Amino acid sequence: MTPLIKLLKTTTFKLAAIYLLVFAVSAAAILSYVYWSTAGLLARQTDATIAAEITGLEEQYRQGGLNNLIKVIRRRARKDSADVYLLTDFRGRPLAGNLAALPPGTGKGTGWVNFPYTVASAKGKSVHSARARFFTLRGQFHLVVGRDIEEQQVFVSVIRGALFWSLGLVLLLGLAGGLLMSRNILTRINAINNTSKSIMSGDLTGRMPISGNGDELDQLAHNLNSMLAQIERLMTGMREVTDNVAHDLRTPLTRLKARAEDALRNNSNADYKAALENTIKDADDLIATFAALLSIARARAGEMAGTMEIVDLSQIAKDVAELYDPVIEAEGGNLRIEVEEGVNVKANRQLLAHVAANLLDNAVKYGLNADTKNITISTIILDDKAIFTVADSGTGIVKQDRTRATERFVRLEASRSQPGSGLGLSLVKAVTELHGGELKFADNQPGLKISLIFPVNGTE
Repeated sequence: MTPLIKLLKTTTFKLAAIYLLVFAVSAAAILSYVYWSTAGLLARQTDATIAAEITGLEEQYRQGGLNNLIKVIRRRARKDSADVYLLTDFRGRPLAGNLAALPPGTGKGTGWVNFPYTVASAKGKSVHSARARFFTLRGQFHLVVGRDIEEQQVFVSVIRGALFWSLGLVLLLGLAGGLLMSRNILTRINAINNTSKSIMSGDLTGRMPISGNGDELDQLAHNLNSMLAQIERLMTGMREVTDNVAHDLRTPLTRLKARAEDALRNNSNADYKAALENTIKDADDLIATFAALLSIARARAGEMAGTMEIVDLSQIAKDVAELYDPVIEAEGGNLRIEVEEGVNVKANRQLLAHVAANLLDNAVKYGLNADTKNITISTIILDDKAIFTVADSGTGIVKQDRTRATERFVRLEASRSQPGSGLGLSLVKAVTELHGGELKFADNQPGLKISLIFPVNGTE
């Protein structure tokens, strides 16, 4: 397909052609109205001038008769004007006027006629057009009164030529503009198509080109790039999950298999029972791990965004604190609840409760291993932000490890002695981002303070 045919088949050119057609028809209608209005006005002015001249001659004829009419016509015909006159007898012989003979088409009665006539000037003779009205007077005398309309016809001809030239230029420039606009749009569309083909071939790093004009194509490219970035993050996360599952779950599955084989070899009821109990425990850990992975994947994909409602973050904090208070007391710790009432956010209640429980569970695991065993759960509204915080007095996390701690299956050295899969903070971060929030770490001096910052009532 040639480039010209591709241009002609573009939607942009078709829209430009439709607009051009509508504009051309509109322009033709306007110019035609101007043409006919101008030509009609000139014709009416000519007829009005002739009618006024006839009225004057009729007055002269009534007052002085034929002889007086002849004198008036001769006097006016000698003037260098655009008026034409002719008075003839019943045989058609001229008695007065500046016409050599009766125009073709004149006869008995009264009527209008357009005719050519010869005009003598310093440059020689030339043929002009005239418009006149003729009468038959008493005694079979014929009177023709009219005006030279040569200049009028030239003027109307100029307007008519301008009309056709204007329409031609409109069509030509419109067609050229349509082709130019289509070529520019086609160039940008081709760039987007080429990028799309590259992405479909597996290059997820490709992005749609942005011209910088800020037009609708730039907005489309920006939105597509945001979508592609999200897809790339999801695909990268999927690969990471696959790699992590293959790496981190191999050990418990291998241990489960080895335990079952040992029980079969020993052929002991006690070994069978112990193996089954440990297998059930390992299976529960695996189920919990996969459940956490599924929750993270759903949060990353925004799958739960449609289930959000206005929830009271303070009530969630109270409910979770009530659940973990006996556990903390059993460990010899102290749980403080500092919640501000009416801290409302737009969220999925189940996910926020899960996140709050994860944070408090981490605080129990890693925040009660110091001399001061204090855990604080709090909510507050500050600068139009709803802040949920869990603080402990444990060993904390050094700054250089805080970002890595939110990655999947990452377990820091201080936490390797505790049970877990390394998915807790990863889930917390995914759920927080799903709700348009931010996860922040801070020193509690001593210990760690983890804050979840959300827009109040989901306003952002």
